[in-house]
Amino acid sequence: MSGKYIIGIDQSTQGTKVMLFDEKGRILARKDKPHRQIINEQGWVSHDGEEIYRNTVNTVKALIQEEGIDSGAIAGVGISNQRETSLIWDKSTGKPLDYAIVWQCSRAANVCARAEVAGMAELVHKKTGLKLSPYFPASKLAWLLENVPGAKEKADRHEVCYGTIDTWLIYRLTEGRSYKTDYSNASRTQLFNIFDLKWDEEICRGFGIDPADLAQVCDSDSNFGETDFEGLLKAPVPIHGVLGDSHGALLGQGCVQPGMIKTTYGTGSSIMMNIGQKPILSTHGVVTSLAWGLNGKVDYVLEGNINYTGAVISWLKDDVQLIQNPGETKDWCSQARQDDHLYFIPAFTGLGAPYWDSEACGMLWGIDRTTGKAEIVRACIECIAYQITDVIRAMSQDAGISVQELRVDGGPTKNAYLMQFQSDILNAAVLVPDSEALSCMGAAYAAGFGLGLYDEKIFDLLKREKYEPKMDETIREDKYQGWKQAIQKVLTH
Repeated sequence: MSGKYIIGIDQSTQGTKVMLFDEKGRILARKDKPHRQIINEQGWVSHDGEEIYRNTVNTVKALIQEEGIDSGAIAGVGISNQRETSLIWDKSTGKPLDYAIVWQCSRAANVCARAEVAGMAELVHKKTGLKLSPYFPASKLAWLLENVPGAKEKADRHEVCYGTIDTWLIYRLTEGRSYKTDYSNASRTQLFNIFDLKWDEEICRGFGIDPADLAQVCDSDSNFGETDFEGLLKAPVPIHGVLGDSHGALLGQGCVQPGMIKTTYGTGSSIMMNIGQKPILSTHGVVTSLAWGLNGKVDYVLEGNINYTGAVISWLKDDVQLIQNPGETKDWCSQARQDDHLYFIPAFTGLGAPYWDSEACGMLWGIDRTTGKAEIVRACIECIAYQITDVIRAMSQDAGISVQELRVDGGPTKNAYLMQFQSDILNAAVLVPDSEALSCMGAAYAAGFGLGLYDEKIFDLLKREKYEPKMDETIREDKYQGWKQAIQKVLTH
C-alpha cells in the first residue's frame, strides 16, 4: 500500500475501534478490541483507563502490521470518544488514580443532590446548556476527588489531570506533552461556558475543581500533539482531529449546515441538530452543546437523548422472547393489523428527552381482543420512531426550523419497516448510509481537514438509501396523537 493515510480511533463504551482511511476518505481496514465492563456489587460501572490506552496502542499496531502498511505514509490521527466517561490521573506519572466512571454510572448523584450544587442548577443550564445531572463529568470528577484516597491532596497541589477519554488518550499518546480537549467534548462536561467558550470558574469551583487545572480547549481540527504509538511509526504524526462520538457522527453524516439533523440508533438514541453559530437554549426539553470548532469557527447543536430505542428490540428477544432475532421484526410488523391503536411506552427506567421523567413506568396501551404477537412487536418497533419524532419536533420548535430530511445511522436502520415508519410519522425523508462507522469517520474527516488532506467534497462519498413519507396526513396525525395520549398516561408530573 502507498499514499497518505489517516488513522481513525473510536473509543466507545464497549471497546476500541481503529480504522484506516485513504487520501480520498475511503475506509480501507478496521480492527476492534473490547475492554472490560467493571461492575461492582453496588452497581457502579467503571473502565480501566490503563487498559483502554494499552488496547488503543495494540489495536493500531495490529491493524498496521496485518495490513502491511508503510507507517511512514500515515499523515495523522483522528479520535472520537464516548463523551461523558471521566477519570483523573497523576500529572507527572500519567497513571490513573482510580478507574474511570462510565457515563452509565450514577454514583455521583449525591454530589448533584447537595444544596450548594443543586442551587446552581439554573446557573448550570444557562451557562453550559445542560441540565444538572450525574450523567455529566462535572459531578463524576468531583466524586473521584472526594472518594479516591489522596486525590484531593494531589489536586490541592495542582498535581492532578482531569478529563474525558479523549483528553486521557491525547495525554498518554503524546507521553504527557499535550493536555488538551476539543470544543465538543468540553461542552459535555457541564463545566464549560458554551457562550464565553471557556471553563466557567464559578461552576468549576462549585464542583471543587480549579479551572486552571483543566485541559486546554481547542478547535476539533487542531493539532492536539504528536504520537508515534510507542515507537510503532517511523516518525511522530499529529493527532489532528478530536470529536465526541455523537458530534463525530454528525460530521460524518455531512450535517454541516443549520437545520441538518442526524439520529444514531443504538441501545438508546442520540438526536442532534446543527443550529449554526448562534446558540439557542432549549425550552422544549432538549439540551444545547457545541457541535465542534472547525477552521476557527464553532457551531452549536441541539441534542436529545433517548434511553431505550434499539434496547427495545433486545428486550423483545432476550427478556420476553417474542422474537428469536432482530431480523424477524420486519415480517411481524407487516403481519400486524394496519388499523390498530396499540402503543408501547419503553419507560423501563423513566423517560429521557423531551419529557425527563425518571419516575415514569413503561406501558402497553390500547390492547383489545384482536391484539396478538404481531401487534405487540409492531408497537415496540414503532415506539422507536415515535420517541425520535418527539425529540425532533421539540428541536424544530426551539430552532424555528422545519425538518425535511433526517440522516440516520446504527444497527436498527437495517429494519426497512422502521425506516419507512420513521419517514411516515416524521413526515420527512430518511437517509440511511452504507457505512456504520460514522463517529470514527467524523473524527478522521476532522483530522483530514486539519491536515489539508480532505475538503467538503468528502461528504459525497457516502451512498444513502432514501425513504420518503407515504402515509396519509390524517392517518399520521391520528397515530401521533394516540402516541401523545399514551405518553400522558405514564408521566408522573
